[in-house]
Amino acid sequence: MDASEPFICASPGLQALLRDAARVAPTDATVVITGESGTGKSLLARWLHDHSRRAAEPFIVIDCGALPETLLEAELFGFERGAFTGASAAKAGRLEAAQRGTLVLDEVAALSPSAQAKLLRVIEERRVMRLGGTRLTSLDARLIAVTNLDLANAVARQAFRADLFHRFNVITLEAPPLRTRPGDIAPLARHFLKQVAERHRLPALALAPETSRILERYDFPGNVRELRHAMERAALTAVGKVIRPEHLPPRMTSAMALMRHATRKPTLAELESAYVREILQHVGWRKAEAARILGISRKNLYEKLRAYGIPYHPSDPPDDDASA
Repeated sequence: MDASEPFICASPGLQALLRDAARVAPTDATVVITGESGTGKSLLARWLHDHSRRAAEPFIVIDCGALPETLLEAELFGFERGAFTGASAAKAGRLEAAQRGTLVLDEVAALSPSAQAKLLRVIEERRVMRLGGTRLTSLDARLIAVTNLDLANAVARQAFRADLFHRFNVITLEAPPLRTRPGDIAPLARHFLKQVAERHRLPALALAPETSRILERYDFPGNVRELRHAMERAALTAVGKVIRPEHLPPRMTSAMALMRHATRKPTLAELESAYVREILQHVGWRKAEAARILGISRKNLYEKLRAYGIPYHPSDPPDDDASA
């Protein structure tokens, strides 16, 4: 989720998280934000900054997992001219850039042992020295560490320094996975559809009730990010103003997706409806071929389409008057 977006939270779990975040935001406490990939950790980090006394100051993010070790340290701590080959001019690091503001260490578990040691020293002394430098600069920045890994487990495996972990681990906020927030799914989906429609100048789009039910039953391994991408795909491929199940990625509408749901198993009718849709998508909505694979007559297939509200073609609304 884009970090400029507001939170959409109807679920008690996310509301509780935001209450905790609201208590922490005005302080300068170091915060660790954990959670699965795609749950909105970066959005929460931005929310903390925007609700802090540092809101008008810089908000700096460094992706620790996207940079090689040597470049990461140079980006984080800065460097003086001649500090290494190619350092033709001095450059301030992200820590200095975040003065009076907030520095977010995204995927902090990816920091090398050397970078961890230097960062620990910065946190303890509240001063930073550039690579190749001799002068210490006082640091006034709030640190937020973001990770989708269990840092305590990383410490146990000796992949992360225990002393740095304890320095970071003042406040921990865990972003809940989307599958535990079914009440947020439809509002989020409508929010993303509105965004896509505005960005691409499309007419306003609505979710069919059956589409909402399918989304709420899906387990979303990619969390909010997966929902956003699915809604963009649906909006750009749908014909008409209503997002129907056939506009969703097949992985969301398959019978297997229903069976994987952690807390609610589907009814036989739900499985049959999902399987019929899956076969129709597989054969390009050719009814005779779908009926052959399903082992039923075309007449029986059309009866099932009417019973389950499945359109005869993905671009058409259900039509009860069509004949076999």
